[in-house]
Parts: sequence; structure tokens; C-alpha cells
Amino acid sequence: MKTINKTSVGALVSNYILEIVLIILIIGIASLTPGFFTTANMLNVLRSASLTGVIAFGMTITIITGQIDLSVGSAVGLYGVVVARVTEILQDYGILNTYGAIVGIVAALVLSVILGTLMALIHIKFKIPTFIISLACLNIYFGVAQILSGGFPITVFPPWYSQIGAGRLFGIPYPAIALMVVFAIVLIIMKYTRLGREAYAVGGSEESARLCGINIPKVKIAALVSTQLMAALSGILLTAQVMSASSLFGRGFEMTVISSVIIGGTSLFGGIGKVWGTFLGVIFLAIISNGMIILNISEFVQNVVRGSLILVAVAVNTVVRNMQQGK
Repeated sequence: MKTINKTSVGALVSNYILEIVLIILIIGIASLTPGFFTTANMLNVLRSASLTGVIAFGMTITIITGQIDLSVGSAVGLYGVVVARVTEILQDYGILNTYGAIVGIVAALVLSVILGTLMALIHIKFKIPTFIISLACLNIYFGVAQILSGGFPITVFPPWYSQIGAGRLFGIPYPAIALMVVFAIVLIIMKYTRLGREAYAVGGSEESARLCGINIPKVKIAALVSTQLMAALSGILLTAQVMSASSLFGRGFEMTVISSVIIGGTSLFGGIGKVWGTFLGVIFLAIISNGMIILNISEFVQNVVRGSLILVAVAVNTVVRNMQQGK
């Protein structure tokens, strides 16, 4: 009879610790809430996870390269306001009254590429950490969104616009579909493309990456642009869900986004991380929130639980990484 190798079991547990914890969590919440496993609730979990989840995949690329973007929460509000203001301006001039929002969407996406590139260039040119740059941008984006909106919600969207946030395809909400599509695209990029390999190399050691002939500025620009692009997508989905735009939308998203990435096993020091892990982190936090809402747990307690999870996740990931490295 074969004996179980304790070392192999330990390695298996360390490799799939998040999956194991997620399964235990689902079983625990399901046992407390009979309606948890309904199709409607599962789709609701995916839909609620989509707004921060799409950004988390972009943030994964950024953090793997050794950078971080703290501005994504305010950026969500800014891009939503841009869509609304462009739509409003076109309507005022009688241009594309019905489809002006399409121009607004394009404007927001283009702006996200410009701002992501600008942040990267400032970092590259002046050697300022992206932590500081994005912290400044967090306030700048919020202020610009307030100026553009006048501090009030903007409700100018045509009826069809709500389909982006509330529509369904074969019963699946469009935001949930967007989440899965972005997950698949980023997974392919990071696992099978040159850009993905270069992102890991730059995050692991910029000097080694430079000696290998990797274009470091290009990789950093691509990473920060991807995060801002996903923030724009989140802003579009959010404004479409509520048919309104506000500078307040997205405030605090950065904490949930970064938490999802960290819980998924990506190192804040760069060079280490998995897109699949981020997906699990996104679902993990969404299930926690969904379960606490169903159980009618106070919002104050929910904040304590989320903060505690971040600390536990960092500690667990550190222990697991040390086990894998034999320390």
C-alpha cells in the first residue's frame, strides 16, 4: 500500500491554498444562507464583482511589473463623467442625440490611454515612484470630475445605454460577461505572449531585464495603460447600471482592487503573480460581501472583515511563498 508523502501534500496545499479556502468559504456561507446557491444569486455575485474585477486584472499586470496605480477609484468616476459630459454636449448641439453616448464612450477610453501613458512617462522621466504619482492623480482625477460635473450627478444618457449595465445575453448580465472576457484576455497575455513574459522580467529585476534587451519603458506604459483602460471600462459599466454619472462613483474602489490582487497571490514587490489567482481573489471578496449582505451584517463590520482579510491574505501568501522556496 502506498504511503502519502507529507512533503507532497504540503506542496499541494501550498499551491492551492486559495482554492481550498474559497471552497470552504462557499460551503460555510451556503450552509448559513439557503438562497446562496441560486442561479440568480450566483449571477449577482459575478455582476457585483465585475466593476472592481475588470480593474483588478489590469492592476495585476501593473503590480507584476513592480508598479502600482492608486488612482483607479477616482478614475472610474472621471471616465463616467467624461462619457456623460460628451453625451450632454452633443445633445445640446443636436448632434447624434440618440447615439452621442457612443462618442462619449470612445472619448473616455481614449482619455484612459492618454492618462495611463502620461503617468508612465512621468515615472520613467523623473524616476518618481508610481505610488506617489497615482496618489496625486487620485486627487487630481476626483477634482477634474467635480469640475466637469459641477459637483452634481449627470443624467443625460439615452435609454439604450442602460443595456450595457443591465442587459443580459442568454440570461447572463453583460457586466459579468465583460468580467470573464477581460479575465480571458489578460490570462492569455500574461501566460502566452512576449509582453507577459517581459512584465514578469521587469518586475523581477529591472537591471536583468535591461541586460536581456527588454524595452522597460514600453512594458511599464503598457501596464499602466491597461489599468486605466480597465478603470474606464468599469466607469462605463457603472454609469450604465445607474444611468447617471458622478465624481463620487468609484471612490474607494482602489482598496478592493488591490485587495483582490494581493489575496490572489501577486507580490507587491513585483515579478510574482497569477491572473487566475486574481480571479479567485475577486470572487473571494465578492462572495464575502454577498454573504454578509444576505446575513444582514452591518456595513461597519463588513469593513473590519475586509481589512482583516487583507492582513491574513498577505500573511498566508508570505508563508506559502517561503514554503515553496524551502525557507
